[in-house]
Amino acid sequence: MDNLVQLLLIASLLKGVLGFPDALVFGRVLPGAALSILLGNLFYAWQARRLALRERREDACALPYGINTVSLFAFVFFIMLPVKLQTGDPEAAWRAGLAACFISGVIETAGSLAGGWVRRVTPRAALLSALAGIALTFISMDFAFRIWEKPLVAMLPLGVILLHYFGGARFPGGLPGGLVAVAAGTLLSALVYGLPEVPAPAGLAMPGLWLGPLFSALTGPLAWGHLAVSLPMGLMTLVGSLMNLESAEAAGDRYPTRSSLAVNGAGSLAAALLGSCFPTTLYIGHPGWKALGARSAYSALNGLAITLLVLTGSLAALARLVPEEAVIAILLWIGLVMVAQAFEAVPSRHAPAVALGFVPSVAAWGLLMVQGALRATGSDLQKAGEAAFAAAGMHLPGMIALERGFLFSSMILAALAAALIDGERRRAAGWALAGAVLSWFGVIHAYALTPGGPVSPFGWGRAPGPALGYLAMAAVFLLAGRGRERKPS
Repeated sequence: MDNLVQLLLIASLLKGVLGFPDALVFGRVLPGAALSILLGNLFYAWQARRLALRERREDACALPYGINTVSLFAFVFFIMLPVKLQTGDPEAAWRAGLAACFISGVIETAGSLAGGWVRRVTPRAALLSALAGIALTFISMDFAFRIWEKPLVAMLPLGVILLHYFGGARFPGGLPGGLVAVAAGTLLSALVYGLPEVPAPAGLAMPGLWLGPLFSALTGPLAWGHLAVSLPMGLMTLVGSLMNLESAEAAGDRYPTRSSLAVNGAGSLAAALLGSCFPTTLYIGHPGWKALGARSAYSALNGLAITLLVLTGSLAALARLVPEEAVIAILLWIGLVMVAQAFEAVPSRHAPAVALGFVPSVAAWGLLMVQGALRATGSDLQKAGEAAFAAAGMHLPGMIALERGFLFSSMILAALAAALIDGERRRAAGWALAGAVLSWFGVIHAYALTPGGPVSPFGWGRAPGPALGYLAMAAVFLLAGRGRERKPS
């Protein structure tokens, strides 16, 4: 169910947000995504069966695996959409997505060698805050707007989702709440608007090997102009996978870290080579699947079922049958749960650090709203000019500076705040120094305005103001560190 909803979501976002043609969505992206899901699921099924045989037991449950939800939204809204708006070319946006997926796969694969160290030095509050900031703004707000734009159909699935996931209600036969919500929305849409025309499956849609487009993207600005998104997303996928491995071990299934992470990264690399823009990941929820009785075979069956749906063209017909209004309530719920998790999965004393990490995400979302409003009137940021915004009481330079590389700056702000809360002032200074270095080289806060929107001019001395500001913060923390450090309560 998870992977099916993910693929329907991909189809909805690529067509509804990016305007991709069907040939690109159902002929390239989805076949590549399906095959990457199949490859990983087969490995993790084999891994679970091997564990069961080695330990002479039958209850070993395979690691859940599929498309990375957070990377999916981040790549669509922060990489592919800006490229599409700047060039007007769906092919260019697709190639940018391929490059981002490949870079994420490289980070995940390389991280299999140093995953433990990454987890030790990065506070959980920093990682979850960055994710929750995206969830609150780019996921939850957008889909909330869509629900209240079409309330006649969309609010019924929302009620089902809230009843099941927040209210704890169970449906007959143990049906998943998400499936009931989608079915209810689809039925109500058919009653209100009539059944859509659903053509017969178009036939086999086999994945291709897209080396040429991937190579051209990796050797041009499409890849390197968005490193401030693809790098932290790869890091978050790595750390999230480590957490899910720990969760599986706590449930009684101990899997090797290196091979599990390496195959996870290889799945993302395979996805990019096969035409998908979206990395794969180890899913949260292993204990739940194990409690339901899932073992090793469920993983292989999941991969095979998804692949058959996509390659036979059946998913394209299903995507046309299920209206957007039936799915968006699930997406709003996903966003809300991610926000809640950021506060619930960290020590309560770190809640202010999580909140501070939201600030760059809110700025990024606000800038997206401003740019959308300007485009609707035939203008852009460069035409309007910073002076016009200043006259209206809007601090546009600060908004853009916070938006550039906002995932990195969100992590840095939350991490240094968490360190200060724990009385670790030298560690906080280290995070501030990291902010200074990234600012100086233009990874965060540096920008130049173009007709297509802000761009990040990487190089020497690109954002000296923020760099010096972070240095001043580091100096304050270090000087204060000479005194008596407060221990966390």
